[in-house]
Amino acid sequence: MDLSQHDANSLGNPNNNLFGLPTDEQNARLVIVPVPWEVTVSYSAGTARAADNILKASLQVDLYDAEYHDCWRQGFFMREVDKKILLKSDYLRKEAELYIDYISNGDDVEKNNFMCRSLKDINEGSLFLNNWVYAQCRELQSKGKLVGLLGGDHSTPFGFIKSLAEQHEAFGILQIDAHCDLRKQYEGFKYSHASIMYNVLEELPQVSKLVQVGVRDFCDEEVDYIRNSNNRVQCFFDRDLKNRLYDGDSWRNIVEDIVASLPQKVYISFDIDGLDPKHCPNTGTPVFGGLEADQVFYLFRKVHESGRKIIGFDLNEVGVGDNDWDANVGARVLYKLCNILTAANL
Repeated sequence: MDLSQHDANSLGNPNNNLFGLPTDEQNARLVIVPVPWEVTVSYSAGTARAADNILKASLQVDLYDAEYHDCWRQGFFMREVDKKILLKSDYLRKEAELYIDYISNGDDVEKNNFMCRSLKDINEGSLFLNNWVYAQCRELQSKGKLVGLLGGDHSTPFGFIKSLAEQHEAFGILQIDAHCDLRKQYEGFKYSHASIMYNVLEELPQVSKLVQVGVRDFCDEEVDYIRNSNNRVQCFFDRDLKNRLYDGDSWRNIVEDIVASLPQKVYISFDIDGLDPKHCPNTGTPVFGGLEADQVFYLFRKVHESGRKIIGFDLNEVGVGDNDWDANVGARVLYKLCNILTAANL
């Protein structure tokens, strides 16, 4: 579908697709894969339903972007949410809640056949989800599409990153997050949202570097993993970023250091809780502190301007609250990610 004549000033038509664009998948340059999954979340739920809310909120996003003008004319499209995946997530989420409640009381899982079965079901479900995401993304990549993933919790992009690892011999991940996500089998769940980067690094050697920005909630196990990674993991902790700013350093200098740590090819993994919680207060695991959206967008622009190749992205952990604020912010972050990925691949 030709977007060259589409009026960017027109109202967002609810009968159209993402951002009100009259785009279909066949003609879109970039396709968003929504993944309605939040089985292993350990605090607040709701992120599995983020995609539909973001789609609705995206109709209010103005298409003008001074930094990436008219990238939308390449075509952005989001697939429909797979309701079967959502139902599977809801079912396993209930099992996970019972399991987490059980182990939080210090009870022995091995002495309870029901809990043993629940844990097995949850881990098998997560493996199923990884394979489903992999198949979705691999299909689109085989057609030459740019791909972005919209979660759900932060466990969702493993299959996408795996498919990219088959295309690229080496690449880095730029992770915006309040958490390291380097725990091993958190709460007994192998593919937990708290273990996504651990699993990526352990199973995908093509990921040569992980650069984390904004982290402010972590454990000894994760710090040890970073220290023993032989610089494969580099974490720009929120505390250190703030101290540099308070001591008179500039965000520009800090960003230069972050960009310099990245390899030539970069995948962006954006957990919305990396931002100050005022942006998305209903994210799954909010933590005070964090980054401003403009700081992150500036970082993304500098990655692009450095000549590095952005090969994909995910956006995760956008919550669902009593109003549309989280979805509004999520839609605008998604639009920026779509623009920068497209601009980096023109």
